Amino acid sequence: MSKQTEFANKNILVLGAGVSGISVAYILRQLGAHVTLSDAKSADTINKDFSQLKEAGVVLALGNQNEELLVGMDYLVMSPGISIYIPLVAAAQGRGITVMSEVEVAYRLSNAPIVAITGTNGKTTTTTLLGEMLKTTGHQVSVGGNIGAALSEQALETGADGFVVAEISSFQLEGAIKFRPHIAAILNLTPDHLDRHHTMAVYQEMKERVFANQQVNDYLILNYDDVVVREMAKRAPGKVLYFSRRQRLESGIFVESGAIRLKWEGKVIDICTVNDIRIKGGHNVENALAACAIAYFAGVDPANMAEVLKVFPGVEHRIEPVAEIAGVAYYNDSKATNPESSIKALEAFPSHIILIAGGRDKNTDLTEFMKLVKERVDHLILLGEAQERFAESAVQHSVRNIHKTASFAEAVTLAHKLAQSPHVVLLSPACASYDMFNNYEERGNIFKDLVRRLG
Repeated sequence: MSKQTEFANKNILVLGAGVSGISVAYILRQLGAHVTLSDAKSADTINKDFSQLKEAGVVLALGNQNEELLVGMDYLVMSPGISIYIPLVAAAQGRGITVMSEVEVAYRLSNAPIVAITGTNGKTTTTTLLGEMLKTTGHQVSVGGNIGAALSEQALETGADGFVVAEISSFQLEGAIKFRPHIAAILNLTPDHLDRHHTMAVYQEMKERVFANQQVNDYLILNYDDVVVREMAKRAPGKVLYFSRRQRLESGIFVESGAIRLKWEGKVIDICTVNDIRIKGGHNVENALAACAIAYFAGVDPANMAEVLKVFPGVEHRIEPVAEIAGVAYYNDSKATNPESSIKALEAFPSHIILIAGGRDKNTDLTEFMKLVKERVDHLILLGEAQERFAESAVQHSVRNIHKTASFAEAVTLAHKLAQSPHVVLLSPACASYDMFNNYEERGNIFKDLVRRLG
Protein backbone atom coordinates (compact mmCIF):
# COMPACT_ATOMS: atom_id res chain seq x y z
CA MET A 1 0.00 0.00 0.00
CA SER A 2 1.33 3.44 -0.95
CA LYS A 3 2.04 5.79 1.94
CA GLN A 4 0.01 8.39 0.12
CA THR A 5 -3.07 6.15 -0.16
CA GLU A 6 -3.20 4.36 3.21
CA PHE A 7 -5.63 6.94 4.59
CA ALA A 8 -7.59 7.61 1.37
CA ASN A 9 -11.36 7.21 1.76
CA LYS A 10 -10.98 6.37 5.44
CA ASN A 11 -13.13 8.01 8.10
CA ILE A 12 -10.81 9.70 10.58
CA LEU A 13 -11.55 11.57 13.80
CA VAL A 14 -8.79 13.95 14.89
CA LEU A 15 -8.90 15.01 18.54
CA GLY A 16 -7.42 18.35 19.56
CA ALA A 17 -7.48 21.57 17.55
CA GLY A 18 -3.94 22.65 18.36
CA VAL A 19 -1.06 23.04 15.88
CA SER A 20 -0.62 19.29 15.39
CA GLY A 21 -4.33 18.53 15.19
CA ILE A 22 -5.08 21.22 12.63
CA SER A 23 -2.10 20.23 10.49
CA VAL A 24 -2.80 16.51 10.48
CA ALA A 25 -6.51 17.06 9.81
CA TYR A 26 -5.70 19.18 6.76
CA ILE A 27 -3.07 16.73 5.49
CA LEU A 28 -5.32 13.69 5.87
CA ARG A 29 -8.11 15.49 4.04
CA GLN A 30 -5.71 16.37 1.21
CA LEU A 31 -4.83 12.67 1.00
CA GLY A 32 -8.46 11.77 0.45
CA ALA A 33 -9.64 10.91 3.95
CA HIS A 34 -13.00 11.96 5.36
CA VAL A 35 -11.89 13.96 8.38
CA THR A 36 -13.66 15.30 11.45
CA LEU A 37 -11.68 17.59 13.75
CA SER A 38 -13.00 17.68 17.29
CA ASP A 39 -12.03 19.69 20.35
CA ALA A 40 -13.74 19.86 23.74
CA LYS A 41 -13.42 23.65 23.61
CA SER A 42 -15.93 25.75 21.70
CA ALA A 43 -14.99 27.73 18.59
CA ASP A 44 -15.17 30.97 20.59
CA THR A 45 -12.79 29.63 23.22
CA ILE A 46 -10.29 28.29 20.69
CA ASN A 47 -10.35 31.55 18.71
CA LYS A 48 -8.67 30.20 15.56
CA ASP A 49 -9.31 30.63 11.86
CA PHE A 50 -10.66 27.34 10.53
CA SER A 51 -11.54 28.65 7.07
CA GLN A 52 -8.82 26.64 5.29
CA LEU A 53 -10.00 23.44 6.94
CA LYS A 54 -13.62 24.14 6.07
CA GLU A 55 -12.73 24.88 2.45
CA ALA A 56 -10.81 21.60 2.30
CA GLY A 57 -13.87 19.72 3.50
CA VAL A 58 -12.85 18.97 7.09
CA VAL A 59 -15.88 18.66 9.37
CA LEU A 60 -15.56 20.62 12.62
CA ALA A 61 -17.08 19.25 15.82
CA LEU A 62 -16.19 21.77 18.51
CA GLY A 63 -17.53 21.81 22.03
CA ASN A 64 -19.29 18.86 23.61
CA GLN A 65 -17.64 15.53 22.76
CA ASN A 66 -19.57 12.27 22.95
CA GLU A 67 -19.43 8.78 21.49
CA GLU A 68 -21.57 9.76 18.50
CA LEU A 69 -18.36 11.16 17.03
CA LEU A 70 -17.03 7.60 16.78
CA VAL A 71 -19.79 6.23 14.57
CA GLY A 72 -18.30 4.88 11.33
CA MET A 73 -14.73 5.93 12.16
CA ASP A 74 -11.75 3.87 10.99
CA TYR A 75 -9.06 5.84 12.82
CA LEU A 76 -8.81 8.18 15.78
CA VAL A 77 -5.76 10.47 15.70
CA MET A 78 -4.74 12.16 18.96
CA SER A 79 -2.96 15.48 19.26
CA PRO A 80 -0.18 15.47 21.91
CA GLY A 81 -2.40 17.28 24.39
CA ILE A 82 -5.01 14.52 24.30
CA SER A 83 -4.49 11.76 26.84
CA ILE A 84 -4.99 8.16 25.81
CA TYR A 85 -6.84 7.70 29.10
CA ILE A 86 -9.83 9.96 28.34
CA PRO A 87 -13.22 8.19 28.01
CA LEU A 88 -13.65 8.98 24.30
CA VAL A 89 -10.34 7.31 23.42
CA ALA A 90 -11.20 4.31 25.59
CA ALA A 91 -14.56 4.06 23.84
CA ALA A 92 -12.85 4.16 20.44
CA GLN A 93 -10.56 1.33 21.45
CA GLY A 94 -13.57 -0.62 22.68
CA ARG A 95 -15.17 -0.27 19.26
CA GLY A 96 -12.06 -1.56 17.51
CA ILE A 97 -11.13 1.83 16.05
CA THR A 98 -7.38 2.20 15.46
CA VAL A 99 -6.10 4.87 17.86
CA MET A 100 -2.82 6.58 16.98
CA SER A 101 -0.86 9.75 17.61
CA GLU A 102 -0.04 12.46 15.09
CA VAL A 103 3.55 11.20 15.22
CA GLU A 104 2.38 7.76 14.08
CA VAL A 105 0.66 9.39 11.10
CA ALA A 106 3.91 11.22 10.32
CA TYR A 107 5.87 7.98 10.37
CA ARG A 108 3.41 6.31 8.02
CA LEU A 109 3.62 9.22 5.58
CA SER A 110 7.38 9.78 5.67
CA ASN A 111 9.63 8.71 2.81
CA ALA A 112 12.70 10.09 4.60
CA PRO A 113 14.36 8.37 7.56
CA ILE A 114 13.15 9.68 10.91
CA VAL A 115 15.55 10.58 13.70
CA ALA A 116 13.74 10.72 17.05
CA ILE A 117 15.02 12.33 20.25
CA THR A 118 13.28 11.89 23.57
CA GLY A 119 14.06 12.13 27.28
CA THR A 120 12.91 14.27 30.17
CA ASN A 121 15.24 17.22 29.55
CA GLY A 122 17.47 18.49 26.76
CA LYS A 123 15.26 17.40 23.87
CA THR A 124 14.79 20.79 22.23
CA THR A 125 18.45 21.80 22.42
CA THR A 126 19.67 18.43 21.13
CA THR A 127 17.09 18.29 18.35
CA THR A 128 17.82 21.83 17.17
CA LEU A 129 21.58 21.30 17.40
CA LEU A 130 21.34 18.06 15.43
CA GLY A 131 19.26 19.77 12.77
CA GLU A 132 22.06 22.30 12.24
CA MET A 133 24.63 19.50 11.97
CA LEU A 134 22.56 17.59 9.42
CA LYS A 135 22.16 20.70 7.27
CA THR A 136 25.91 20.58 6.60
CA THR A 137 25.34 17.41 4.52
CA GLY A 138 23.47 19.40 1.88
CA HIS A 139 20.39 17.21 2.21
CA GLN A 140 16.94 18.49 3.03
CA VAL A 141 16.40 18.61 6.80
CA SER A 142 13.06 19.09 8.53
CA VAL A 143 12.85 19.62 12.29
CA GLY A 144 9.55 19.14 14.09
CA GLY A 145 7.57 17.02 16.48
CA ASN A 146 7.29 18.59 19.90
CA ILE A 147 8.81 21.82 18.52
CA GLY A 148 8.08 23.88 15.44
CA ALA A 149 5.73 22.58 12.78
CA ALA A 150 3.68 19.41 13.14
CA LEU A 151 5.71 16.30 12.35
CA SER A 152 3.16 15.03 9.83
CA GLU A 153 3.60 18.24 7.84
CA GLN A 154 7.39 17.93 7.94
CA ALA A 155 7.30 14.25 6.97
CA LEU A 156 5.11 14.84 3.95
CA GLU A 157 7.32 17.64 2.64
CA THR A 158 10.68 15.87 3.04
CA GLY A 159 12.17 13.88 0.18
CA ALA A 160 13.49 10.34 0.56
CA ASP A 161 17.13 11.52 0.65
CA GLY A 162 16.48 14.04 3.43
CA PHE A 163 16.12 13.78 7.18
CA VAL A 164 13.12 14.26 9.44
CA VAL A 165 14.41 15.21 12.91
CA ALA A 166 11.77 14.82 15.59
CA GLU A 167 11.64 15.91 19.20
CA ILE A 168 9.32 13.33 20.71
CA SER A 169 7.47 13.61 24.02
CA SER A 170 6.01 10.81 26.10
CA PHE A 171 2.56 12.15 25.20
CA GLN A 172 3.24 11.62 21.49
CA LEU A 173 4.45 8.08 22.13
CA GLU A 174 1.19 7.08 23.85
CA GLY A 175 -0.32 6.55 20.41
CA ALA A 176 2.70 4.99 18.69
CA ILE A 177 1.99 1.70 16.92
CA LYS A 178 4.45 1.07 14.08
CA PHE A 179 6.60 4.16 14.72
CA ARG A 180 10.18 3.19 13.90
CA PRO A 181 12.90 5.84 13.74
CA HIS A 182 16.11 4.74 12.02
CA ILE A 183 18.07 6.54 14.76
CA ALA A 184 16.62 7.20 18.21
CA ALA A 185 18.06 8.77 21.34
CA ILE A 186 16.96 8.78 24.98
CA LEU A 187 18.79 11.56 26.79
CA ASN A 188 17.73 10.97 30.39
CA LEU A 189 14.78 9.93 32.51
CA THR A 190 13.65 11.69 35.68
CA PRO A 191 10.17 12.08 37.21
CA ASP A 192 7.93 14.25 35.02
CA HIS A 193 4.36 14.29 33.72
CA LEU A 194 3.27 12.04 36.58
CA ASP A 195 0.02 14.00 36.64
CA ARG A 196 -0.72 12.27 33.32
CA HIS A 197 1.20 8.97 33.42
CA HIS A 198 0.66 8.43 37.18
CA THR A 199 3.74 6.22 37.71
CA MET A 200 7.38 6.27 36.66
CA ALA A 201 6.93 2.77 35.24
CA VAL A 202 4.31 3.98 32.76
CA TYR A 203 6.36 7.09 31.95
CA GLN A 204 9.39 4.92 31.20
CA GLU A 205 7.29 2.53 29.12
CA MET A 206 6.12 5.45 26.97
CA LYS A 207 9.71 6.63 26.44
CA GLU A 208 10.87 3.14 25.46
CA ARG A 209 8.33 3.04 22.67
CA VAL A 210 10.72 5.26 20.72
CA PHE A 211 12.89 2.20 20.03
CA ALA A 212 10.44 -0.70 20.49
CA ASN A 213 9.94 -1.23 16.74
CA GLN A 214 13.55 -0.73 15.69
CA GLN A 215 15.36 -3.50 13.82
CA VAL A 216 18.94 -4.78 13.82
CA ASN A 217 20.20 -2.12 11.40
CA ASP A 218 18.74 0.78 13.36
CA TYR A 219 20.61 2.78 16.02
CA LEU A 220 19.78 3.74 19.60
CA ILE A 221 21.78 6.39 21.49
CA LEU A 222 21.59 6.07 25.29
CA ASN A 223 22.94 8.07 28.24
CA TYR A 224 25.41 5.81 30.05
CA ASP A 225 25.45 8.12 33.08
CA ASP A 226 21.71 7.59 33.68
CA VAL A 227 21.40 4.09 35.15
CA VAL A 228 17.76 3.65 34.13
CA VAL A 229 18.48 4.73 30.56
CA ARG A 230 21.64 2.61 30.39
CA GLU A 231 19.65 -0.52 31.25
CA MET A 232 17.31 0.08 28.30
CA ALA A 233 20.01 -1.39 26.05
CA LYS A 234 18.90 -4.84 27.24
CA ARG A 235 15.58 -4.31 25.44
CA ALA A 236 16.94 -2.60 22.32
CA PRO A 237 16.47 -4.49 19.02
CA GLY A 238 19.06 -2.35 17.18
CA LYS A 239 22.65 -1.24 17.66
CA VAL A 240 23.32 0.74 20.85
CA LEU A 241 25.86 3.53 21.31
CA TYR A 242 26.30 5.10 24.73
CA PHE A 243 27.29 8.67 25.49
CA SER A 244 28.91 9.73 28.76
CA ARG A 245 30.07 13.02 30.24
CA ARG A 246 31.57 11.31 33.28
CA GLN A 247 33.24 8.09 32.13
CA ARG A 248 35.62 6.91 29.45
CA LEU A 249 33.88 4.24 27.38
CA GLU A 250 35.39 1.33 25.48
CA SER A 251 32.78 1.98 22.80
CA GLY A 252 30.71 5.14 22.56
CA ILE A 253 31.12 8.90 22.68
CA PHE A 254 32.55 10.50 25.80
CA VAL A 255 34.74 13.24 27.26
CA GLU A 256 38.42 12.46 27.75
CA SER A 257 41.10 15.01 28.68
CA GLY A 258 38.67 17.80 27.85
CA ALA A 259 37.90 16.49 24.36
CA ILE A 260 34.84 14.87 22.82
CA ARG A 261 35.97 11.47 21.57
CA LEU A 262 33.97 8.88 19.62
CA LYS A 263 35.00 5.21 19.52
CA TRP A 264 32.97 2.89 17.35
CA GLU A 265 33.85 -0.35 15.58
CA GLY A 266 37.59 0.26 15.68
CA LYS A 267 37.47 3.95 14.77
CA VAL A 268 38.57 6.72 17.15
CA ILE A 269 37.52 10.27 16.27
CA ASP A 270 38.25 13.45 18.23
CA ILE A 271 35.53 15.96 17.39
CA CYS A 272 36.41 19.06 19.42
CA THR A 273 37.16 20.18 22.95
CA VAL A 274 34.48 20.82 25.53
CA ASN A 275 35.63 24.44 25.65
CA ASP A 276 34.83 24.75 21.94
CA ILE A 277 31.13 24.28 22.67
CA ARG A 278 29.49 27.69 22.63
CA ILE A 279 26.54 26.77 24.85
CA LYS A 280 27.77 26.37 28.40
CA GLY A 281 26.81 24.00 31.19
CA GLY A 282 27.40 20.33 31.87
CA HIS A 283 23.95 19.42 30.61
CA ASN A 284 24.80 21.00 27.25
CA VAL A 285 27.92 18.84 27.00
CA GLU A 286 25.56 15.85 27.26
CA ASN A 287 23.31 17.35 24.60
CA ALA A 288 26.33 17.86 22.33
CA LEU A 289 27.50 14.27 22.84
CA ALA A 290 24.08 12.91 21.89
CA ALA A 291 23.81 15.17 18.84
CA CYS A 292 27.28 14.16 17.63
CA ALA A 293 26.49 10.46 18.04
CA ILE A 294 23.34 10.75 15.95
CA ALA A 295 25.08 12.95 13.39
CA TYR A 296 27.86 10.36 13.02
CA PHE A 297 25.41 7.61 12.09
CA ALA A 298 23.65 10.03 9.73
CA GLY A 299 26.90 10.62 7.84
CA VAL A 300 27.88 14.09 9.06
CA ASP A 301 31.59 14.96 8.77
CA PRO A 302 33.05 15.31 12.31
CA ALA A 303 34.74 18.57 11.27
CA ASN A 304 31.30 19.97 10.45
CA MET A 305 29.95 18.82 13.80
CA ALA A 306 32.75 20.78 15.49
CA GLU A 307 32.02 23.92 13.47
CA VAL A 308 28.34 23.80 14.43
CA LEU A 309 29.18 23.32 18.11
CA LYS A 310 31.43 26.39 18.02
CA VAL A 311 28.66 28.70 16.78
CA PHE A 312 25.35 27.18 17.96
CA PRO A 313 23.83 29.78 20.33
CA GLY A 314 21.32 27.55 22.09
CA VAL A 315 17.54 27.71 21.99
CA GLU A 316 15.02 30.28 23.12
CA HIS A 317 13.69 29.93 26.67
CA ARG A 318 16.58 27.72 27.84
CA ILE A 319 18.97 29.73 30.07
CA GLU A 320 18.47 32.51 27.51
CA PRO A 321 20.21 35.83 28.29
CA VAL A 322 17.59 38.59 28.29
CA ALA A 323 19.23 41.78 29.56
CA GLU A 324 21.73 43.25 31.98
CA ILE A 325 20.36 46.04 34.16
CA ALA A 326 22.57 47.86 36.67
CA GLY A 327 25.06 45.02 36.67
CA VAL A 328 22.38 42.33 37.15
CA ALA A 329 21.94 39.70 34.43
CA TYR A 330 18.44 38.36 33.71
CA TYR A 331 17.95 34.87 32.24
CA ASN A 332 14.84 33.24 30.78
CA ASP A 333 14.66 29.51 31.48
CA SER A 334 10.92 29.16 30.99
CA LYS A 335 11.39 25.78 29.33
CA ALA A 336 12.34 24.33 32.72
CA THR A 337 8.99 22.71 33.41
CA ASN A 338 10.25 20.24 36.02
CA PRO A 339 12.68 20.38 38.96
CA GLU A 340 15.40 18.37 37.21
CA SER A 341 15.53 20.90 34.38
CA SER A 342 15.72 23.77 36.86
CA ILE A 343 18.55 22.00 38.68
CA LYS A 344 20.56 22.10 35.46
CA ALA A 345 19.95 25.84 35.20
CA LEU A 346 20.95 26.45 38.81
CA GLU A 347 24.15 24.46 38.24
CA ALA A 348 25.11 26.94 35.52
CA PHE A 349 25.43 29.72 38.13
CA PRO A 350 27.57 29.18 41.25
CA SER A 351 25.73 31.52 43.61
CA HIS A 352 23.91 34.85 44.13
CA ILE A 353 20.78 33.74 42.28
CA ILE A 354 17.36 35.33 42.60
CA LEU A 355 15.09 32.52 41.42
CA ILE A 356 11.54 32.92 40.13
CA ALA A 357 9.77 29.55 40.28
CA GLY A 358 6.30 28.04 40.36
CA GLY A 359 3.37 27.41 38.07
CA ARG A 360 1.22 24.34 37.56
CA ASP A 361 2.48 21.67 39.91
CA LYS A 362 3.46 18.27 38.49
CA ASN A 363 3.75 16.84 42.02
CA THR A 364 7.35 15.78 41.47
CA ASP A 365 9.81 15.31 44.31
CA LEU A 366 11.45 18.61 45.29
CA THR A 367 14.21 17.31 47.55
CA GLU A 368 17.24 17.65 45.27
CA PHE A 369 15.90 20.88 43.79
CA MET A 370 15.49 22.52 47.20
CA LYS A 371 18.94 21.34 48.33
CA LEU A 372 20.47 23.27 45.45
CA VAL A 373 18.16 26.25 46.03
CA LYS A 374 19.40 26.42 49.62
CA GLU A 375 23.00 26.32 48.41
CA ARG A 376 22.87 28.84 45.56
CA VAL A 377 19.74 31.02 45.80
CA ASP A 378 19.67 34.25 47.80
CA HIS A 379 15.96 34.94 47.22
CA LEU A 380 13.28 32.44 46.14
CA ILE A 381 10.28 34.15 44.54
CA LEU A 382 7.26 31.86 44.13
CA LEU A 383 4.10 32.18 42.07
CA GLY A 384 1.28 30.13 40.58
CA GLU A 385 -0.62 27.09 41.78
CA ALA A 386 2.50 25.33 43.07
CA GLN A 387 3.71 28.11 45.34
CA GLU A 388 2.25 26.74 48.58
CA ARG A 389 3.83 23.28 48.17
CA PHE A 390 7.09 24.83 47.00
CA ALA A 391 7.09 27.20 49.98
CA GLU A 392 6.48 24.34 52.43
CA SER A 393 9.31 22.34 50.90
CA ALA A 394 11.60 25.38 50.95
CA VAL A 395 10.95 25.90 54.67
CA GLN A 396 11.62 22.20 55.36
CA HIS A 397 14.99 22.55 53.60
CA SER A 398 15.91 25.77 55.44
CA VAL A 399 15.81 27.91 52.31
CA ARG A 400 16.17 31.58 53.23
CA ASN A 401 14.28 34.60 51.90
CA ILE A 402 11.11 32.98 50.52
CA HIS A 403 8.68 35.35 48.81
CA LYS A 404 5.14 34.57 47.56
CA THR A 405 3.63 36.70 44.80
CA ALA A 406 0.17 37.09 43.32
CA SER A 407 1.15 37.71 39.71
CA PHE A 408 3.95 37.25 37.22
CA ALA A 409 4.50 40.99 36.95
CA GLU A 410 4.77 41.25 40.73
CA ALA A 411 7.39 38.48 40.77
CA VAL A 412 9.55 40.21 38.16
CA THR A 413 9.21 43.60 39.84
CA LEU A 414 10.19 42.10 43.20
CA ALA A 415 13.21 40.38 41.66
CA HIS A 416 14.32 43.70 40.20
CA LYS A 417 13.86 45.43 43.56
CA LEU A 418 15.92 42.80 45.41
CA ALA A 419 18.67 42.41 42.82
CA GLN A 420 22.02 44.12 42.95
CA SER A 421 25.33 43.13 41.41
CA PRO A 422 26.57 40.35 41.36
CA HIS A 423 23.06 38.88 41.51
CA VAL A 424 21.59 36.89 38.63
CA VAL A 425 17.81 36.90 38.16
CA LEU A 426 16.72 33.53 36.80
CA LEU A 427 13.24 32.51 35.70
CA SER A 428 13.35 28.72 35.98
CA PRO A 429 9.88 27.67 37.11
CA ALA A 430 10.32 23.90 37.66
CA CYS A 431 6.61 23.73 36.79
CA ALA A 432 4.29 23.67 33.82
CA SER A 433 2.89 26.99 32.63
CA TYR A 434 -0.78 26.18 32.11
CA ASP A 435 -2.10 27.77 35.29
CA MET A 436 -1.25 31.26 34.01
CA PHE A 437 -0.18 30.90 30.35
CA ASN A 438 -0.97 28.95 27.21
CA ASN A 439 2.51 27.41 27.10
CA TYR A 440 6.07 27.90 28.31
CA GLU A 441 6.88 30.03 25.24
CA GLU A 442 4.24 32.59 26.20
CA ARG A 443 5.55 32.59 29.77
CA GLY A 444 9.10 33.19 28.57
CA ASN A 445 8.12 35.91 26.12
CA ILE A 446 6.14 37.80 28.76
CA PHE A 447 9.08 37.52 31.16
CA LYS A 448 11.40 39.00 28.54
CA ASP A 449 8.97 41.81 27.87
CA LEU A 450 8.63 42.61 31.58
CA VAL A 451 12.40 42.60 32.06
CA ARG A 452 13.02 44.88 29.09
CA ARG A 453 10.52 47.36 30.49
CA LEU A 454 12.59 47.51 33.68
CA GLY A 455 15.53 48.88 31.74
